[in-house]
Amino acid sequence: MKASDLFVKSLENEGVEYIFGIPGEENLDFLESLRESKIKLVLTRHEQGAGFMAATLGRLTGKVGICIATLGPGATNLITTAAYAQLGAMPMMIITGQKPIKKSKQGKFQVINIVEMMGPVTKFSKQLVTGDNIPVTVRQAVKIAHEERPGAVHIELPEDVAAEECTSSPYAVHRVYRPNPDETAIKIAVDMINKAKMPLLLIGAAANRNRTSHALPKLLDKTGIYFVNTQMGKGVVDERSPQFLGTAALSDNDYLHCAINRADLIINVGHDVMEKPPFFMEHGGASVIHVNYFESQIDEVYFPQLDIVADIACTIEALAERLEKNPNWDFSYYELVKKEVDENLAKMSDDTRFPILPQYLVAMVRKVMPSDGIIALDNGVYKIWFARNYKAYERNTILLDNALATMGAGLPSAMGAKIACPDRKVIAICGDGGFMMNSQELETAVRLKLNLIVIVLRDNAYGMIKWKQAGAGFPNFGLDYGNPDFVQYAKSYGADGHHVESSEELFALLEDHLIQEGVHVIEVPVDYTENQRVLIDGLNEKTCVLR
Repeated sequence: MKASDLFVKSLENEGVEYIFGIPGEENLDFLESLRESKIKLVLTRHEQGAGFMAATLGRLTGKVGICIATLGPGATNLITTAAYAQLGAMPMMIITGQKPIKKSKQGKFQVINIVEMMGPVTKFSKQLVTGDNIPVTVRQAVKIAHEERPGAVHIELPEDVAAEECTSSPYAVHRVYRPNPDETAIKIAVDMINKAKMPLLLIGAAANRNRTSHALPKLLDKTGIYFVNTQMGKGVVDERSPQFLGTAALSDNDYLHCAINRADLIINVGHDVMEKPPFFMEHGGASVIHVNYFESQIDEVYFPQLDIVADIACTIEALAERLEKNPNWDFSYYELVKKEVDENLAKMSDDTRFPILPQYLVAMVRKVMPSDGIIALDNGVYKIWFARNYKAYERNTILLDNALATMGAGLPSAMGAKIACPDRKVIAICGDGGFMMNSQELETAVRLKLNLIVIVLRDNAYGMIKWKQAGAGFPNFGLDYGNPDFVQYAKSYGADGHHVESSEELFALLEDHLIQEGVHVIEVPVDYTENQRVLIDGLNEKTCVLR
């Protein structure tokens, strides 16, 4: 068969259902092969939007998400999304075209070394030089994208290779079985936990796997141990649990760090150094047990005393079998910390001043969303408020990026979530800066007839950097801008547009449009003046001496 047909059949063999992207003339054979397949092409308005959608589909389904672009500028537009998937541990494959490699008619026009360019931001990057190598290359790339830790892979399909006739066929797909934990390591860990006075469990990004999310509640319920999570570990265990102390949206000096600093042992499940550190270790402080698929990477703020390298779910199950509630443990201080955390996070959640406070916004979104509803956040200071204040009831119901932390991902990530989970409610939450970086994908969302709410938080500035600028004592400079009329902007794409005029109006709008069909853009003027008072001054005044 033709090589491009073989490529598409190899993707079908891997269970691929969607390909996101913008084909170019170098992809025309592949595009024709795709027309004849059961895989759906989602044509986007920018390659970056396609990459974010593919990465999000990979994040939610565990299957590799696929995006496609032409050579040159189309391929370079996918670099940010490759880094997004790679740092965020999302399985994604990038397919790019290239000029003919066996005979050139256009010299170096549009030609750059995409394979070499993709190398530093992917786990695997390869050019196909013959059609018969397609099945093994696709199978290898998908396997690498999935293996822990997951990430991005890249395959370049030159125009002349795509048109070749070949005789190969797709490779069989088989399940990979990961090792059980070493029995000696489990015994040492159980002994360390039982000897501790105040053990604490931390849930990180690599714990956000289906089997681990079922294993952890059993361990926590059986032992009564309290837990915290990182931003990308949110929802792995239901945050309504009485043992949940909070999310480490800051690396230090938050209320939950009172508990972290008092713990004498931290069971760190799924720590990922790509994510902002949830706490800073000190020599002579708490002992740390590192539970992960791979060994710990030592740096100045992370140097655990025990590594258990194995399938995380199997490790947690093994610990749960051997641990019981221990009379030696004293969780009374954690009980006080939880009360303090809950009281402080509840403050101003009912404050209806206008423009809207982020605390009130978080409370209204949580109130309107069902347990399995998905919110997809772009990057801005509001991400800290959602990470701290928004309780996630299920895994992957709050999609945020705490690894690359790129702007522009909010809207396409929400679209990828809606495509992956069409029966679930989805809300994109974007700052006006991040929204405008990929707002053209509104047309894609409307064309696909997605049912989606997009909240645009308007403060007419790059608010996070402006806050940092003021906090560092610099004068206001270079971070303010103008905005379009977002209502009319949305309508120009065929979406509905709404401008919030009061805080009381927000909940009604969200509740109403969450059950309506179509794309609804809701512009929300936001007031960030509480950032300094609450997140800096207020936390600096805490003493960790709790009543």
